[in-house]
Amino acid sequence: MNQLKLGLESSKTIYTAKPFLKWAGGKTQLIKEIENNLPGDFKKSNYTYIEPFIGSGAVMFWLLSNYPEIKKAVINDINSDLTNTYRIISSNPEELISILNQIQIEFYSLENNQELKSEYYYKKRELYNLRQSDQTTQAALFIFLNRTCFNGLYRVNKNNEFNVPLGSYKRPTICDTENIRAVSKVLQKVEILCGDFEQTIHYAQKNTFFYFDPPYKPLNNTSSFNSYAKDEFNDKQQIRLKNFCLKLNESGYKWMLSNSDVKGADNENNFFDELYSEFNINRVKATRRINSNAEKRGELNELLITNYSVK
Repeated sequence: MNQLKLGLESSKTIYTAKPFLKWAGGKTQLIKEIENNLPGDFKKSNYTYIEPFIGSGAVMFWLLSNYPEIKKAVINDINSDLTNTYRIISSNPEELISILNQIQIEFYSLENNQELKSEYYYKKRELYNLRQSDQTTQAALFIFLNRTCFNGLYRVNKNNEFNVPLGSYKRPTICDTENIRAVSKVLQKVEILCGDFEQTIHYAQKNTFFYFDPPYKPLNNTSSFNSYAKDEFNDKQQIRLKNFCLKLNESGYKWMLSNSDVKGADNENNFFDELYSEFNINRVKATRRINSNAEKRGELNELLITNYSVK
């Protein structure tokens, strides 16, 4: 995806806004397919945009850049550490940049000493898991761990403790000053919620478009990366989400939903084909970027499901 250009009214300088996190299942590689499947009247109807599972926000950043007609956006996630980071970038970017810059200087200084570098990482991870720091420091630790951990994977255990080991990056970008400032500007028109996805219906207005990117249903027993929160997003939750989509449909709201194509991995697995049988199911090509085995990364089908027809 090309970087997202956003002009600031007070200057002719063009800043770029892009996801500030690495994220399993991030939608950067699906932007073109998502664009092709937007409602036909998307540009004309001044939609309110709601994303109940925000993750790294690739779709949100792209939409707000390319569709200035969107006057308001609402994002939500059950992961309070993630939503705290969004809120801090929105409200306190300069202090966050200051903390991240110091962490980056310290981490880079250990570049040639793997033992000290590892010790530094695990001390920061321990501090993060205590969750006793102020919110800005917690956001900085969240970004630091995301940029330096193995594969940029966010995973927690049942005690909500981040448990991903140190990655092999030599000099990862920890403090991306320009992007943090650009993201902060974007977030000024975004309301940030933290909680269950169903609460987002209370923020819907006359013309509202929902985009759902929930934790994906695993293709097999070894491909699950959905432990973004201490409670698993299992098949029961997938069914609850479908029932919520039914409720939105009955209320006249348009929505698009992404998920894994489990049928592509097992031709007998009709879970989503049956679950969303009354809606439009499109199979699109995506790229698997996170897998412990590099040979298993590559192209595969994903689902884009809509409650409207795409012309």
